[in-house]
Amino acid sequence: MKKAVVVGGSNGIGLAITKNLIARNYHVIILDMVRPDMADSDNFTYYPCNLLDFDEKLFLELSSNAEVNVLMITAGVGRVANFEYLHPTEIQNLLMVNTVAGIKIIRYFYERIALKERFYCGMMGSIAGLLSSPLFSVYAASKAAICRFIESVNIELEVKGTENRILNISPASIQGTKFNGGSNEPSRVEELAGRIVEKVFASEELFIPQYEEIYRAVLERYEKAPHEYGIHSYEYKMQSGRVFNEKRVKIGYLSGTFDLFHVGHLNLLKRAKKHCDYLIVGVHPSAAHKGKETFIPFEERKQIVAACKYVDRVVEACPEDCDARDLYHYDRLFVGSDYKGTERFKHYEEYFKDKGVEIVYFPYTQGTSSTQIRKTVLQKTKDI
Repeated sequence: MKKAVVVGGSNGIGLAITKNLIARNYHVIILDMVRPDMADSDNFTYYPCNLLDFDEKLFLELSSNAEVNVLMITAGVGRVANFEYLHPTEIQNLLMVNTVAGIKIIRYFYERIALKERFYCGMMGSIAGLLSSPLFSVYAASKAAICRFIESVNIELEVKGTENRILNISPASIQGTKFNGGSNEPSRVEELAGRIVEKVFASEELFIPQYEEIYRAVLERYEKAPHEYGIHSYEYKMQSGRVFNEKRVKIGYLSGTFDLFHVGHLNLLKRAKKHCDYLIVGVHPSAAHKGKETFIPFEERKQIVAACKYVDRVVEACPEDCDARDLYHYDRLFVGSDYKGTERFKHYEEYFKDKGVEIVYFPYTQGTSSTQIRKTVLQKTKDI
């Protein structure tokens, strides 16, 4: 059975490409954060996929599947905003989703692409990556990297003697997708999806929709006067009403002693990260507030927590989590559900009412705990 992998295949142009491939008798493996709404078809397999938490095992397995001979990477994220309004974490996430993850995926499939046997591949660049795009600076930078990457790798493929190429799909805005606040309207992207798939199967290297009608002249104007074009682009975007100069990154905060770090701690941090973009973890200098002693020194506990990939910043915990709000301006406070209803957290809920802070209570789960480890160690020591 012929199979295709579509990264970002649940929405917008990715969904339209998925449906086009299914119509061509492909079984499509969809990788996306949400399941596609395709009740009318069973010719697909869905795998949850968050490119910010890159699943190397999944891509290794898919690239080794001999039935797969199509790879389409359509996932992308961006917004129109002044650079000063982009949080460092948003910048990192933009580059990861639009650039780093895509290049890593191509690397996993590269041995297949470089063979004499036909393999078809397409990847979303952007017209923004080919010219000056103020108010879209980081997105443009991420796509400029993709455009140069594809151009460079295609030269390497040519020298290797294979006919396979990576198609750089570089549209301007696409109507009928959720990108930049829109909504899915499949009928508006069906024709474009069909043209993209045709060009992928023809092993072409660059596709700019409406090139002759619009974008040849746009690119020529940019080449002749880049600065003038940039000023015009800035003014056009400002007048378009698409500029979103507001905070978008959700900052999360949790605190703990994190003594004798174990899988329960790891799961807590992982879960918290799923509910925010930037996770700050406060580590208590001691466990005196719980009437306990710690085995691991404070600075070492901080280093251990900081080494976890789900943690963006480690700080010394304040005696009260509400005090940390004034220092770190977090949007979400994470805590175990066993604290819900306590006098302390009733006070917190009242305190945060007018501050835009949400308290997220995580259900307590049975398993390894520092208390259990501590008891076991002390008992073993006593027995010796």
